[in-house]
Amino acid sequence: MQRPNVLRWLWYALGGGLPDKYRAWVLYDATCRTWQYRHFARAGSQLAVITIPVLLLVPGPLWVRLTAALLGWLVALQYTMSIMDESVEHRVTKAGYAPGTAASVRDEANAEQRAEATARYNARYRS
Repeated sequence: MQRPNVLRWLWYALGGGLPDKYRAWVLYDATCRTWQYRHFARAGSQLAVITIPVLLLVPGPLWVRLTAALLGWLVALQYTMSIMDESVEHRVTKAGYAPGTAASVRDEANAEQRAEATARYNARYRS
């Protein structure tokens, strides 16, 4: 599995596609244990591209610009959280995998933990 360099990762984070040699890395990025944090890192890089020029170029008091940027980040991160699964699936599909691949890989990886949690729940509340 080959990992993209910083510029390719930034392109990927901004929504661009990666060449086929990074295909396995895209699936790893969408299915590893930290996939949610990685999703928010990509969202943060997208927001930084917008926020930095706004803070530097928009006239007005600094506190107003910072407050506007903070509120914009909060709304954007809430939206990002609400479309996380679909966004990650779209990235995996763009890399050439079938739709639903990322979710099924994550489900397989967590099947044992879910079974244990279900057994604990049943033992506690269904007995």
